[in-house]
Amino acid sequence: QVQLVESGGGLVQTGGSLRLSCAASGNIIFSRMAVYWYRQAPGKQRQFVASITSGEATTYADSVKGRFTISRDNAKNTVYLQMNSLKPEDTAVYYCKTPRAFGPDYWGQGTQVTVSP
Repeated sequence: QVQLVESGGGLVQTGGSLRLSCAASGNIIFSRMAVYWYRQAPGKQRQFVASITSGEATTYADSVKGRFTISRDNAKNTVYLQMNSLKPEDTAVYYCKTPRAFGPDYWGQGTQVTVSP
């Protein structure tokens, strides 16, 4: 089993910054895990935000390129999402997930990010 816990969300003004954390625990070798960030705004489908592989290769959605940075600290079993130049359209619940070899992916419970105009 793998547990993922997101934190770091909150209310911020347009142009502000937040850093989200995704802490993993359980029967894992964290350094081998790829981790993804997704977000879901009210009334919309969950969408991909960013990902990082075990080799620290990163991928970003076009909407966040140049503003968000994903990183990992294997010593802390944690992946971070640094979000700068936030916009109201970034308002959503942010989730992290990691794939499972067999069965559904592991997801965290989410953390709310609200960007005020």
